[in-house]
Amino acid sequence: MARRAPEAGFHYRMVYIEPALIQKILGGRPLPFIPDGLSADPRLRRAAQPLLKAVTDTFEPLEEEDALYDLAQTLAVVGGQRSRRQAFDYLAAERAREYIHACFMQDMTLDTLSQVSGRDRWSLSRDFRTLYGTSPWRYVMMRRLDFCRQRMRAGERLVDIAADAGFADQSHMTRQFISRFGLSPGRWLRAIRG
Repeated sequence: MARRAPEAGFHYRMVYIEPALIQKILGGRPLPFIPDGLSADPRLRRAAQPLLKAVTDTFEPLEEEDALYDLAQTLAVVGGQRSRRQAFDYLAAERAREYIHACFMQDMTLDTLSQVSGRDRWSLSRDFRTLYGTSPWRYVMMRRLDFCRQRMRAGERLVDIAADAGFADQSHMTRQFISRFGLSPGRWLRAIRG
């Protein structure tokens, strides 16, 4: 993605993703075909944003895998591929969900969730989204933020809450909090206290 900077010329960010990884995420389907290799489709731009942002920002492993999954699925849709209906594994997804509830404060990857659930990571990601309506990374993030809100209500310090919840630091927690709830933690706390 390129944007014109006033006097500095063009700036762009680029990420390289192995085509074999896209194919693996898509469950072995053929690689998506985008005519001329270019697309102005806004869905692709939205799907690529998190990966491009990760060039300069901190990215958790599960967050990166989530963004890769979203990009691969969007490429398939924009490339005109019809998704095949595949059976999902409820028990595997439930084992992953239970693990997330027990360990949301820790860094985790799809590989970890795959080992816990007994399902390959990309099938697990698809199953999790189908069954719970969100990705594993977003589910982890909501568990962390729920934990933060409980601790904030109890009057604990934000810096301690952020560390205990598994965030890199308080600013990471604040960015995620604002992204999910539209308010900073301090403003949210003032709002609920009236």
